[in-house]
Amino acid sequence: MPRERRPLTLQARQARLAWIFLAPCLAVLLALGLYPLLVTFQLAFTNTHAFAPADTQWAGTANFTRLLSESDFREALRNTIFFTVVSVSLEFVLGLGIALLIDSEFRARNIARATILIPWALPTVVAARLWGWMFNDVFGVFNDLLVHRLGILSEPIAWTGTHGWAMASVIAVDVWKTTPFVALLLLAGLQVIPRGLYEAAQVDGAGPMRRFLFVTLPLLSPAILVALVFRTLDALRVFDVIWVMTQGSFGTETLGTYAYRQLFEYSRLGYGSAVCVVLFLLVALFVAGYVMVFRRWEGYR
Repeated sequence: MPRERRPLTLQARQARLAWIFLAPCLAVLLALGLYPLLVTFQLAFTNTHAFAPADTQWAGTANFTRLLSESDFREALRNTIFFTVVSVSLEFVLGLGIALLIDSEFRARNIARATILIPWALPTVVAARLWGWMFNDVFGVFNDLLVHRLGILSEPIAWTGTHGWAMASVIAVDVWKTTPFVALLLLAGLQVIPRGLYEAAQVDGAGPMRRFLFVTLPLLSPAILVALVFRTLDALRVFDVIWVMTQGSFGTETLGTYAYRQLFEYSRLGYGSAVCVVLFLLVALFVAGYVMVFRRWEGYR
């Protein structure tokens, strides 16, 4: 006799229905994302040049070997990691503070929630151009304030035209632009934490810091993981804010701007694709590291 099929549980039916609804979207994403990715990997192992496609030959790992020997690539890699670590760290700390602040009860809380989203709502190119004008060494508002108004500086600084200051400037713009996004994600995580847990911890004698460490942070870990992954992905692939403000000059060249130069200015499709592959692997490495850390954190809880 045929075996009697057990009816699906409610959770299984919901999961199957979710996959049915997600299938069209996933199919489109695979079609638009997987094919270009595969072509990029293929080009990375060739010597393809845009002006001589007929001379394309299989190059093996020659492009990657050349990458390691190029000082410009190594500098771009260091700048990318430095930009990512500093900007994401600042955005997380500031975003967590803002989320905790606007999650508390105070007057005009709704106005504060709407106001902090203004930087994130601005297009990145527009924000970068505005900040570029403010950082200008001739008519910028920062030099006017620090030199003429407050007298902190004796002479204007070319913020986006000096090594060190240029990287600090683009990091400041990125932090200003995307901290509201991190705060919004963390605020969503704070909203689902049951308030009764805080009351129970307070009854047990836990102070504000202990409630934050042993109640808020553990229960906020999924939102923290999402925020860090999203921001790390964007920071590693940064291009627009740097290209608008410095075009990769004065120590701000990243893998994104370096790949752009190779692909579109020098038409080295094979070499530029190899840079993109390295960037893809770097993103995957960071994401895998986040997932491993948070899985261990979940295991220790």
